[in-house]
Amino acid sequence: MGLLQTALTAIYPPRCLGCGEMVDSDFGLCGACWGQTAFVGGTVCDTCSTPLPGSVDDEVVHCDACLRAPKPWKHGRAALIYTGMGRKLVLRLKHGDRQEIAKPAAGWMRQAVMDMAPENALIAPVPLHWMRLAKRRYNQSALIAKSLSDMTGLDACPDLLERPRKTPSLDGKTRSERADILDGAIRINPRRRHQIINRTVVLVDDVMTTGATLSACAEACRAAGATDVCVAVLARVAKDA
Repeated sequence: MGLLQTALTAIYPPRCLGCGEMVDSDFGLCGACWGQTAFVGGTVCDTCSTPLPGSVDDEVVHCDACLRAPKPWKHGRAALIYTGMGRKLVLRLKHGDRQEIAKPAAGWMRQAVMDMAPENALIAPVPLHWMRLAKRRYNQSALIAKSLSDMTGLDACPDLLERPRKTPSLDGKTRSERADILDGAIRINPRRRHQIINRTVVLVDDVMTTGATLSACAEACRAAGATDVCVAVLARVAKDA
């Protein structure tokens, strides 16, 4: 196996996920691309992971938006800010058939999930409508969720949530318009309902903008008997991004 791995590495050397330059290990970023990637750190909103000014130790803080309109989930974390290389990686995973990005994405999200999820938590991806899934051939959120399950040891249910009604793109829509579009568009798979009773559900998605889609998913989970809902996303659209 060692010789085979060496031979494969010689033929297919590891490449940077961002620019394609050779790197030391698979699923990595070169120094230049790493420098263009805005990882979330420091003080953030406990609900939506928006970066906040100042430094707060051992204190839960919330952004103004979440104070005005509380989200229907308990904790929310993002690995990246949706700008620069972070935005490029999300778009490549989502639209560019770069499915290999899901594994490092999960690696960047792993610790946050471990910090906010209890041992019996259930990981579930935000669903796609079957027509969009057929066109794209994969659900990028489900790929991240599978890798997160492998890395954390938490159970995953890829079809916990369903999207029976096709909805238009939410790009450019206001918060209220997004909520109207998603009203009744997401539900719990009746064959999986028993899996979330008295459990925390960790919703996984590639990017959070206003949180409308995640809110619809969280509300469906709570209505079906989930104890709590947490959110983990690869990237967060920040106001100053």
